[in-house]
Amino acid sequence: MFAPSQEQVRRFFCEAWAKQQAGQPLTPLEAQAADWIVQHPEYHADLADVDVALAAMYTVEEGRTNPFLHLSMHLSITEQVSIDQPRGIRAAVQALAQRRGSLHEAHHEAMEALGEMVWASQRAGQPFDGEAYIERIRMRAGH
Repeated sequence: MFAPSQEQVRRFFCEAWAKQQAGQPLTPLEAQAADWIVQHPEYHADLADVDVALAAMYTVEEGRTNPFLHLSMHLSITEQVSIDQPRGIRAAVQALAQRRGSLHEAHHEAMEALGEMVWASQRAGQPFDGEAYIERIRMRAGH
């Protein structure tokens, strides 16, 4: 399993954004990241300077979303949907996107469900429940 460090994740997003802004070729994963970054202009300043990004702290008290966590979750859900893992996630996210009229908004709702399920799994000391995760997304889609 690939488990990048916080620094590697932050460098990846900053470099993908810099390459996209400069019109340089992107790897497929960088292109996916850049597509999500474009949809989040509120994060552009956070990604503009890698040294600042590496030093930044995103605390609950600040009331700011960690852009690197948020973008990582977009990439995770994009990957889940592309390989339909857990099985049924593709249809659930597509149904939610149709109901909301936006894949982006569907991702944000799926992120909430994913976060809730990870928290519940960690709190209970149990494995992640993929079926319950998909069911939460289906419920949001009205199914």
